[in-house]
Amino acid sequence: MKAAELDILVKRCIDWDRSSQSVLYEFFCRKMFPICLRYSQNQQEAEDTMQEGFLKVFENLRNFKNEGSLEGWIKKIMVNTAIQKFRKNSNRLNDVSLDSADWNQSFDENATSDLGTKELMALIQKLPPKCRLVFNLFVLDGYNHRQIAEQLGISEGTSKSNLHDARMMLQKVLNKLNALELVQR
Repeated sequence: MKAAELDILVKRCIDWDRSSQSVLYEFFCRKMFPICLRYSQNQQEAEDTMQEGFLKVFENLRNFKNEGSLEGWIKKIMVNTAIQKFRKNSNRLNDVSLDSADWNQSFDENATSDLGTKELMALIQKLPPKCRLVFNLFVLDGYNHRQIAEQLGISEGTSKSNLHDARMMLQKVLNKLNALELVQR
C-alpha cells in the first residue's frame, strides 16, 4: 500500500469508518500477530491481545503524528497492550522452573540442529511469563534494562536476573536437544 493510500485510510479510520478499519486491520494483523504471540502463553491469549491492541489503535489513531512509521507505532501499542495484560495478571502468574515446564511437547527431536524461527519462538513461548516478557523486550524489541524496569515496575536488577534466567533455561533445553541429536546419529 502506498503512503498516500495509507494516509487516506488512516483519515477514514479516524472517522470510525468500519470498512476502512477492517482494511487497516487486515493490512497489519499478519505483522502484529507474531508480536502478540511472543508475549502470550498461547494463541488465544495472543488473539485477545491483538484485538485489544487494535481497539487502542483505532481509539488513538488521531494521536499518530506521522513521525516514524505507522507500523512501528502500531507495534508499540501491541507491545504495551501485552505488558498491560501481564501487569494485570502478574499476581496470578507463578514462575516455573525449567524442569517443571513441558519443554519437549512440540519439538521434533531429529531437527534440533536446524532449529528454525518457528521452533525457537515456540521455545521462547514456553519460558515462564516474567522471563519471557523480559527476554522479548530485551532481545527481540531492543529495550534496555532501565526501560524494562520502568515498563514493568521492577528493578533493573530483577530485569537482568529474569533475562539471565531466560537465557539459562533456553541454553539448557538447547543443550538437551543437541545431546539427543548426537545420541540419535
